[in-house]
Amino acid sequence: MSFADATQFWNQRFDKPEFIFGTEPNEYLVEQASTYLQAGNQVLCIADGEGRNGVWLAKQGMKVTGFDVSDIALLKAKQLAHDHQVTIQYSLCDTDSFKWVPNTYDAVIGIFIQFADPEMRTRIFKQVHETLKPGGIFILQGYTPKQLDYKTGGPSLIEHLYTEDMIQELAKKFSVLDLRSYEKELSEGARHSGMSALLGLTAKKL
Repeated sequence: MSFADATQFWNQRFDKPEFIFGTEPNEYLVEQASTYLQAGNQVLCIADGEGRNGVWLAKQGMKVTGFDVSDIALLKAKQLAHDHQVTIQYSLCDTDSFKWVPNTYDAVIGIFIQFADPEMRTRIFKQVHETLKPGGIFILQGYTPKQLDYKTGGPSLIEHLYTEDMIQELAKKFSVLDLRSYEKELSEGARHSGMSALLGLTAKKL
């Protein structure tokens, strides 16, 4: 999918008055960030959408950079940041056009970035590893294949979903601090609502 096609696709989804994934941060992110991150950290949010996760991190005193392919989502994210009196450096781009500067961030966040096919997913893990400082933290949340039974959010293509074996392989250059598959009721706006089959990863750059 080209950049223009991706922008059009996501703009159609985000072009609603409400926040389609809600305004509260992802629960797994909150749990892991509360353990491993701290005020003053430089944090990158991949595909931050309407800003719920980036804004929460900024409210914890972190210096947040984010990007998304949807300009409509970023307008909503900037408004949410303004409403919460925080500043986030947002840019309109995708994972391939973002400037991944080596050894820059204390943490990188990827919450439901399951637009990525297997090839893009491999690139993202390499880009994240490169842009993290030594000792930096990568927090990832996504759906497992069982989510296809629940149909409460996420992609319909099994190759976009996560298994623990897949993530272990992708995270070979990291030290895995937490990796779990579990089922839980989600309430993250209209798009992520109901019983869900989830995977969480927290890993450290060696």
